[in-house]
Amino acid sequence: MQAVVLAAGKGTRLRPLTDDKPKVLVEVDGTPLIEDVFDNLIDAGATELVVVVGYKAEQVIDRYGDAYRDVPITYAHQREQLGLAHAILQAEPHVDGDFMLMLGDNVFRGNLVDVVDRQREDRADAAFLVEEVPRQEASRYGVLDTNEYGEVVEVVEKPDDPPSNLVMTGFYTFTPAIFHACHLVQPSDRGEYELPDAIDLLIQSGRTIDAVRLDGWRIDVGYPKDREEAGERLAERVTVDGSDADDAVDDAEEPVDG
Repeated sequence: MQAVVLAAGKGTRLRPLTDDKPKVLVEVDGTPLIEDVFDNLIDAGATELVVVVGYKAEQVIDRYGDAYRDVPITYAHQREQLGLAHAILQAEPHVDGDFMLMLGDNVFRGNLVDVVDRQREDRADAAFLVEEVPRQEASRYGVLDTNEYGEVVEVVEKPDDPPSNLVMTGFYTFTPAIFHACHLVQPSDRGEYELPDAIDLLIQSGRTIDAVRLDGWRIDVGYPKDREEAGERLAERVTVDGSDADDAVDDAEEPVDG
């Protein structure tokens, strides 16, 4: 399955770190954000990386060239940063079939493969990795509601009054139907073409969208404090189930009775 990485943003909230580099090349625990994204996607089964670049794009292209870990890279250019739905459309000419999508500024340690498996097994039109956050933080994200079957029935982008505390994490799988929906999206009050609006169009047209709960952790690196927190989590070597990797090793070394 191909994977699309959205990596065109300027990262203005991370200044001065992004004055001379794109946001996705800001390092967390010694590794550029986008490199951590690449590793996650390849480990989840990505066979090709389609990277949507914009701000200081040449730095990303010069650094990674046409392959990463022997997985080919194709670049698409978003000349103006007009929202996630607009960014996705820049990748459309390079995508053939179902694909993964990850935001280039997220650090994940979790069950991405479960989302890919759900897409393949259920033939959903989309599957999202979602998590519960404190309600006061939900307004930073795309907030969603699900029905009793775990299907997404509504998505609201950065609402002032969130309808729930269940949010999208920045990892998705889609069929090509998402491109048609993105073409139909109108600019929001922020003047951007919003991905949640495209998702709502899928829902309204009767498409099936599954939600998979995050088993692990992720941090959206939007501010310097997020970068610091992500670095601390990685340095702690936290495992997917939330326990410390060093503790897990110690437990494994304890003798077994009998």
